[in-house]
Amino acid sequence: MNQSEKDISTLLRELNKIGIALSAEKDHDRLLELILVKAMEITNADGGTLYSRTDDQHLKFEILHSRSLDVHKGGTSGEEISFYPIALYDDEGNPNNHMVAANAVISGETVNIPDAYASEEFDFSGTRNFDNKMGYRSTSFLTVPMTNHENDIIGVLQLINAIDQESKEVIPFSSLDQQLVESLASQAAVTITNKNLINAQKNLFDSFIQLIADAIDEKSPYTAGHCRRVPVLTNMLAIAVNKVDKGPLKDFKLSDDEIYELDVAAWLHDCGKITTPEYVVDKGTKLETISDRIHLVDMAFEVIKRDAIIESLKSSLKNIKNSDDIEQELSKNEMLQNTLATLTKERDDIRKYNIGGESISEEDIKRIEEIAKRTYVSPEGKTVKLLGEEEIQNLEIGRGTLSVREREIINNHVSVTIKMLESLPYPKHLTRVPEFAGGHHEKMDGTGYPNKLTKQQMSVQARMIAIADVFEALTASDRPYKKAMPLSQSLKILGQMKLDNHVDADLFDVFINEKIYLDYANKYLGKDKIDEVHFEDIPGYKALQ
Repeated sequence: MNQSEKDISTLLRELNKIGIALSAEKDHDRLLELILVKAMEITNADGGTLYSRTDDQHLKFEILHSRSLDVHKGGTSGEEISFYPIALYDDEGNPNNHMVAANAVISGETVNIPDAYASEEFDFSGTRNFDNKMGYRSTSFLTVPMTNHENDIIGVLQLINAIDQESKEVIPFSSLDQQLVESLASQAAVTITNKNLINAQKNLFDSFIQLIADAIDEKSPYTAGHCRRVPVLTNMLAIAVNKVDKGPLKDFKLSDDEIYELDVAAWLHDCGKITTPEYVVDKGTKLETISDRIHLVDMAFEVIKRDAIIESLKSSLKNIKNSDDIEQELSKNEMLQNTLATLTKERDDIRKYNIGGESISEEDIKRIEEIAKRTYVSPEGKTVKLLGEEEIQNLEIGRGTLSVREREIINNHVSVTIKMLESLPYPKHLTRVPEFAGGHHEKMDGTGYPNKLTKQQMSVQARMIAIADVFEALTASDRPYKKAMPLSQSLKILGQMKLDNHVDADLFDVFINEKIYLDYANKYLGKDKIDEVHFEDIPGYKALQ
């Protein structure tokens, strides 16, 4: 029984189902496969080929199917098609009308051939060679151009050997077969074009967010690569959590769309830093602004030394009246040397305090304030303090190199990130990007910033970015305020942060248990920083059970 004898309403319902299935399919290879397979089903064709039109005016073999020969190449098969693409035009620009697939594209019309071996209009020598090799006979051909809604031909759908369902003999493709396949080809072309446009927009969007990340990293040599490495770590952690079958997170799973949403958030987690002044981001010492003001302090010390020498020389010249005075003045010179040595020690101490550390003692603060009392005379004849109030406050910074005001500026980048990201019109599958990205400096005990969220108030995805951000910072070798530390030391600090309830405990255990730290280290850390890690030395770590 041929398709012409089938119930038309049944065929239309089937065609409608195919259209819905095409629209639902997201994977490009599976989509092409679905188009060809469904076309073969509704026409009861034994085989078929799907070609795509390339930018250089060729038809590329995408999928090749033959039921009786049990051949499946291209598409989802994983087996490449070795046939050369078919040129639509020769080197002189003449149309390649002797090849049936090319002719369908050039003419824009369907070619329905009852018997290829009887055709004189087209060159089927390649088909005959294939038949001889495979013991096959390619008889009836239905070649349909795939024309989209913009009237562009994006490919060709070619079916071979319609089979009569009762006699099992090869028959020509009927006019109803042709109409059905033309309708399917049109639907398919529109679907492929729309998906290509969506993919192009996605690629543009992805490139744009990576461009923003690159711009932020480029802003400072000390954070170069941070915005690229955090997404890598976050993605590693998300995939690992998806795979674990033990522990508190064994039932937590993310779909492909949800992982993509998380990736976008990780790429944009620091976008607010685009408004942060460079001198704050790059601040390597306590006195640094646009330049390190320690050099101005050094100069002030030299001025004080110079003045001490000048005063000593003036006094010496004034007091030497006879030989008995020389010994007395020499002793004063020794006092000058002691004064100069004291000044040198004070300058060295200020240089030491200028380097950021983990803490500063009360004795150090008293020392700074004592040294700050020194004065010198400016070129204008004014008495100037060695250290101003702001310089004293900066030197007395307890941890790192940032003052309270500067730390507020740095911390504000998260609020700016949230504000920037919340202003964007997201599609449905990206609506949680601001929340994920905006939580990377929150702590599980509610002491983080900007919103002091607790673990219960944060999504698992936001907690993933938070732990990735911390670990990247611990292992980074490009920070102005610290040197790179070995892998084992970074993990000990991260473990202590788990015990302090600063990072998510469950994610931390997955991070260690699945050795995400090692996969990351092998790709992004120098070999000299990858030392041996012993689980028993990592504070707070519990193996997944």
